[in-house]
Amino acid sequence: MEELVWLIPALPLLGFALLVVGGRRLGEPHAGLLATAMMAGSFAASVAVFIGLLGRDAENRFYELTLFEWIPAGDFSVDVGFLADPLSVTMTLFITGVGTLIHLFAVGYMHGDPKFSKFFVYLNLFAFSMLMLVLGDNLLITFLGWEGVGACSYLLISFWFDEEANATAGKKAFVTNRVGDWGFMVAIFLAFFTFGSINYGDMFSGANGMAASTATAITVLLLVGAAGKSAQFPLYLWLPDAMAGPTPVSAFIHAATMVTSGVYLLTRMNPIIAEASSWAPNLIAWVGLFTALFAASIAVAQNDIKKVLAYSTVSQLGFMFVAVGSGVYVAAIFHMITHAFFKALLFLGAGSVIHGMHHEQDMRRYGGLAKVMPITAATMVLGWLAIAGVPPFSGFWSKDEILLGAYQDNPTMWALLLVAAILTAFYMSRAIFLTFFGARRWDAEIDGEAPDHPVQPHESPITMWLPLVALAGLGVVGGVLNLPFTGSTKRLEHWLEPSLFGNEQLITETTATKWVLAIVAIVAGAVGIVVAFVVYVKKRVDASTIEQPILAEGWGYDLAVSDFMGGPGRKGFEGVTWFDRRIIDGAVNGAAGLVRSGGSLLGRLQTGYVRSSAAGIGLGAVALLVYFLSRTTL
Repeated sequence: MEELVWLIPALPLLGFALLVVGGRRLGEPHAGLLATAMMAGSFAASVAVFIGLLGRDAENRFYELTLFEWIPAGDFSVDVGFLADPLSVTMTLFITGVGTLIHLFAVGYMHGDPKFSKFFVYLNLFAFSMLMLVLGDNLLITFLGWEGVGACSYLLISFWFDEEANATAGKKAFVTNRVGDWGFMVAIFLAFFTFGSINYGDMFSGANGMAASTATAITVLLLVGAAGKSAQFPLYLWLPDAMAGPTPVSAFIHAATMVTSGVYLLTRMNPIIAEASSWAPNLIAWVGLFTALFAASIAVAQNDIKKVLAYSTVSQLGFMFVAVGSGVYVAAIFHMITHAFFKALLFLGAGSVIHGMHHEQDMRRYGGLAKVMPITAATMVLGWLAIAGVPPFSGFWSKDEILLGAYQDNPTMWALLLVAAILTAFYMSRAIFLTFFGARRWDAEIDGEAPDHPVQPHESPITMWLPLVALAGLGVVGGVLNLPFTGSTKRLEHWLEPSLFGNEQLITETTATKWVLAIVAIVAGAVGIVVAFVVYVKKRVDASTIEQPILAEGWGYDLAVSDFMGGPGRKGFEGVTWFDRRIIDGAVNGAAGLVRSGGSLLGRLQTGYVRSSAAGIGLGAVALLVYFLSRTTL
């Protein structure tokens, strides 16, 4: 059954092609249903491949399928091929599974949009690119998918490009990701010079004993690439602006696909990270820790419901980077999966609220929506409990694994990450309380401005709330994938073991320590929830004391970058352009002009007349005679 691996990316590609040709003719809702069916078929193929690998012995759970030779160039050769192993199949399962639900949600959410079919063209292409990224058997195929999701993110984020802010957000995502892509490209070049191949099998078989300096360089360059795609500091700033796209895009990018690319890449390259100097994985962990704290502090002061979730995604990705840097790769993938469940649920739930509130996104105009949107409210509450780390919901188990790994690696890192966990529980509780509970503020004036139109909230149609119910169920039970009680309950750990090549950091803490840390994590989540309840439900504390302007403005970092790029940065770029045009191009053009002028002068001597050639021969003979006579002593 693993031979069906080619079907996984082929079906979304087929959906893309069919919609390009006949999407407008199909119209609404058939174009969306076709795209959804393609994703569902891809999920079924992923399940089939999973079952096929599960039937093999653990050490043989690798299947490579080569479709054709793509680039033959001397010693360098790249095939278009797929690698089905526990890591890639795990990725395809939640990408296609959650992606199917997001596609179905989008059928209802995009109702009435004049570019309905085009939206699903882009969405299927996005899914195809992400599947190529995780299934490629070499770095170049992975990079092809990497660039594909980058291009599709531009198209989807700026989908409603009639508004300048949306078009700018798309360009910002595209340009920022190019910075990270530079790191990934240079890492590919260095890997080829080191191993003579960029095939994963060849690299991993030769990684043991490689020079630590080379492994460190590749690791740091991969971190640059991963920081771009997975929105880590300082390259995170594209992701909050990505909220300009339709909400299904936000869910697809932030939950199941693009932002997980960096974590996947670092996990995939674990044999090389294992050979790097110790400071390289520590750098990964500290970048993730700083990002988790930084983004969580910003989220506490956001009023746009999607911005809260966006900064939450940045923060949760920071948790995953901490896990990778600490060597607990299973915890990183575990949290990636549970995060896909509850964050997709929260984003789609936010989309349901926005749809029911006639596209109002400011939580200060929400309140009391639990009574008029009961299904949306119930499912989002379950997602909130999961991300807040409340047992037995899925987020508790995966986040606890990361905290445990961080504690074993560095207790200081654990303490700071615990602060990020408290902030997570606080800002998500704030969002839920402001949205669904308390007094109705649907017609509230904000900064002296009333709503543009009267609002009558309503529950979303079945195509929108059905995916919410499915994701809520996954958010509740997702923790069973890797329960820490016994070896038999650590299903994900045993499944991923062949793809980690023994590089997973073993947890050596005592059972008593694990229980204490788990209880501390539970208390930390409870503290965040209780504080939010006191502030936003009981109103015993003025919210303005917490929602500081500096936090609402993202610590001013985005503005500082924009000011630099529009001021000194722009002048610097113009200087580089001048140097390239006048000096580099000038030198090339000058050399060409010199050759051209010299050729013209020499061309004048080539008249084609016999008498001219005879005169030349005669002058040459006289010149030779004079030369030899001058050299002869009489």
